Amino acid sequence: MPYTDDFGCVWKTTMDGITGTVVEHPLGDWGNLEKYRAPNPSICTGIGAINWEQQKQNIALAKECGDFTSGGLRHGHTFLQLCDLRGYENLMFDFVDEKPEIFKLIDMVEQFNVYIVNQYVEMGVDMVTYAEDLGMQLGPMLSPAHFKKYIKPSYQRLMKPAVEKGCIIHMHFDGDIRTLTDDLIDSHVQVLNLQDLVNGVDWIADTFGGRICVEVDIDRQHITAQGTPQQIDSLIREEVIKIGSKQGGLLMIYGWYPGVPLENVRALMDAMEKYSFYY
Repeated sequence: MPYTDDFGCVWKTTMDGITGTVVEHPLGDWGNLEKYRAPNPSICTGIGAINWEQQKQNIALAKECGDFTSGGLRHGHTFLQLCDLRGYENLMFDFVDEKPEIFKLIDMVEQFNVYIVNQYVEMGVDMVTYAEDLGMQLGPMLSPAHFKKYIKPSYQRLMKPAVEKGCIIHMHFDGDIRTLTDDLIDSHVQVLNLQDLVNGVDWIADTFGGRICVEVDIDRQHITAQGTPQQIDSLIREEVIKIGSKQGGLLMIYGWYPGVPLENVRALMDAMEKYSFYY
């Protein structure tokens, strides 16, 4: 069944539990902008309701127990939010045409986001997370020039409160982000989550090794979904050897999606445990 999120975007999915696609964009027509109102971040996060007082208590309790704490923005907080509101093609034309409305919309989304960032920074979390997808199978979804002009400045303003507070900055990007690398690293990122095979294991090692902490998002399109347990073991070993080091700097994460054989999931878990102390 279709559902409507806090921003008024209507979603459909073909499988329960899997993020679907926005099929109705509330600002597909700029004529709707004057009457449009962003959701209230004091009561919601963009993807559902939140009780900030309860969240504050939860973080405080975790810190009392000596736990590592984090909080951050919803997945797709800026660029993807603009896509959801306007529609991808409309947004690309907005960037090219330098529509004045797009700057107003970016500011609206940013003000919503900065409220949430400030909440977590004031709670004293150890890490603030900024999850967004910018890449396709080959290349990013927007040009480096448009990223630098429209998206990067907003990222930097959103990170500023966390950076000034000394929080760890964690960013997540799916897809091929290679041509955006310099601008991403310039944005105070300390932990970068990115996908392995679409960017290339060697490229990741050469580009980020020794510079920032890499959280490798392990392939879920090819090897773990269709390969053999031996191929999975080899992939994990290669990534640990090439990206990891005695000084650290490597995290690994895997999203288990429908259709992956159980024996492959077992092989992946065994390999991650097997090579976790390689260095």
